[in-house]
Amino acid sequence: MFITRGLIIDTPWIDRIVEGVKDWEMRSQSTSVRGWIGLIRKGSGQVVALARLVDCGKALNLEEMVAAEMHHRIPERMIRSGEVAKWCIPWKLADIHPLACPVPYEHKSGAVIWVALAEDVTRALETAEIGTKIAPNAHHVHPTRTVTTRASLTERSEPGDMVPSALRRSAGNSAALPADNRTIILRKTITAGSLRNKYIRLSDCIAFLPIDVVGGSNKNDAAPKDLTVHWGGRNPSRTDIAGDKNIFRNRTIMRNFINTAGAREGDVIVVSLSDRYTVHLSLERAKSA
Repeated sequence: MFITRGLIIDTPWIDRIVEGVKDWEMRSQSTSVRGWIGLIRKGSGQVVALARLVDCGKALNLEEMVAAEMHHRIPERMIRSGEVAKWCIPWKLADIHPLACPVPYEHKSGAVIWVALAEDVTRALETAEIGTKIAPNAHHVHPTRTVTTRASLTERSEPGDMVPSALRRSAGNSAALPADNRTIILRKTITAGSLRNKYIRLSDCIAFLPIDVVGGSNKNDAAPKDLTVHWGGRNPSRTDIAGDKNIFRNRTIMRNFINTAGAREGDVIVVSLSDRYTVHLSLERAKSA
């Protein structure tokens, strides 16, 4: 296909997209553009990925923004603070393909959203290599599947190809981190409400979990994969994430953890990862006054 436009996206949102955990880019205005586009990391002067812009949704209110966090990956605290209130229109992406080697382009003065790509850049994108090898960061363990050629994008996609490429792997291939080198993804202070309801929201760490463990609001819409959760009992438990509330769907896990640990108001629940699909819960006692 002939890609003539590039969309400028700031960090950390461009990183979430190429990692395969974000498929809505939130904007302050609508767009009628559809089809294949280049994704540009703001300030880099490079096209770093290709994607299809498939739809532009309506402006979302605050609660709709919170409920759609699994798509746009903006933390709930940022949404409720009003910090991102202006950016409430979802530009919906599909078939996201990071480039093995980013393609440079000339950034002309005045371009802040769309960039008109020069003919030589368009030609370079037609022959660029795409694949799923993504530079790892502190919170994710990524696959290293062999890159494919750019020409494969012109073929009709199979259903599996519609899944963001960074997620097409099995949990059994996860590279485990040493037990003494787990990645802490959340520290959450326990409130009176948390103790009463026996759950905590995982909204602030959901972006660090694989998108294929986040399901819908009920069991009939469960995610395709589960997390293994070590909560302090003899055996770990398995669950996906209920995406409407961003909590463990198996609510006995947090209930058992809170009861077994003797958690009190003011204590801090620590959530950490030893690999992509293995979660550990621990407790930090509140400091005495």
